[in-house]
Amino acid sequence: MRFFPLLLAGLMGSSLAGWSQGLPGAQAETSKPPKRITILPVPVLFYQQETGAGYGLGGLLSGRLGNDTITRASNVRVQYWTTQKKQSLLQFVHTVYSPGEKFYLNGEVSYYKNRLYFFGVGNDAPQVQSSNRSFLNFELFIINQRFQKSIAKNQFLGLQYRLSRVFNLQTEAGRVNDNGDAIPITDFNNPNQQNYFTIDPRVDQRRNFSTSGVGPVYTYDSRDVALGASKGSLLDLQVMFNGKFIGSDYNFVRYQIDARHFQPVFSSKTILALQFLGQFHSGNVPWHGMAGLGANLGGTLYNNANLMRGIYEQRFRDRQMMTAQAELRQHLFWRFDGAAFLGVGQVGNNIQDYTFGGIHTAGGVGARFNFIRRDRVNLRFDYAFGTDPGFYFAIGEAF
Repeated sequence: MRFFPLLLAGLMGSSLAGWSQGLPGAQAETSKPPKRITILPVPVLFYQQETGAGYGLGGLLSGRLGNDTITRASNVRVQYWTTQKKQSLLQFVHTVYSPGEKFYLNGEVSYYKNRLYFFGVGNDAPQVQSSNRSFLNFELFIINQRFQKSIAKNQFLGLQYRLSRVFNLQTEAGRVNDNGDAIPITDFNNPNQQNYFTIDPRVDQRRNFSTSGVGPVYTYDSRDVALGASKGSLLDLQVMFNGKFIGSDYNFVRYQIDARHFQPVFSSKTILALQFLGQFHSGNVPWHGMAGLGANLGGTLYNNANLMRGIYEQRFRDRQMMTAQAELRQHLFWRFDGAAFLGVGQVGNNIQDYTFGGIHTAGGVGARFNFIRRDRVNLRFDYAFGTDPGFYFAIGEAF
């Protein structure tokens, strides 16, 4: 989805007074101890072609659970929004480090009522995908939870479980143009005028279904801050076994590697952030379980929704995916930062299908406002270019 934020000033003006306790020198004016937990409300107001205007409310709770210097800041994020055309999202996301970082909990519970463009399965060129653009409506419920235990400094090992339920799936007649307007149907028997989801040869799951999986996950995490790292690295390795033994309608395995690195360059005011992500599947993968390129704000942790800003949500989807992105973050003045980013990626049925000509690119620039200095919590406002240019507004960095 492409989000177009319309409200920032009211949020900033109404909240700055509450943040003063976190500013340098504020503690000298009061005998109260510094706050360990901060709650940040965030109004949500946006517009997108598919859904019309949308509005809602989000919130972030950030702080440390331990008194030691080892435990990093945990955060809990909640958001709800609805739109003119009755789409909605209710989402709860958490990243929790227990005192002393003995345990690491990460996950989400989300409900979506979606109205999205479907472009087809595969890595086809944008012009081919655009001619396939069709509306797809469905509801989605997700539980994705991981529980890991510390096994060494900055290293965690544990299990992850994920349940995804796709239901009330409906297609709309015909196809739509780039503006979201219906293309008139002159021949109902012409496959080139039918909703592409109903005829895509790579889609054979046109009904309600569930996927359910469990598997091991290993994490090495030396980042200083989870929501806005300035140094350190992350290596996350996971395998997810989806099968009827745990309630899934489809049997398949997902293998994922997520590698990130953060480091200052030139000075402590300039941060280089790098990420590589690979998702690989074996077995019978349903269309919604495939790996996908394309970012959105209401996406899931499992599908890495902050990848490839500037490309529509899962515009390119298939069984195998590799993508990389780089972002340069520069402190400007007071609480404001700037950023420039670039991403590349490709999907395919098999790895041997990859070609240099099939690489997709996207990038852009953005501004950051540091709401909570203590935990380095930023409001992120990006403009991205690619096959689907647009604005993105969210809490926390993209990665």
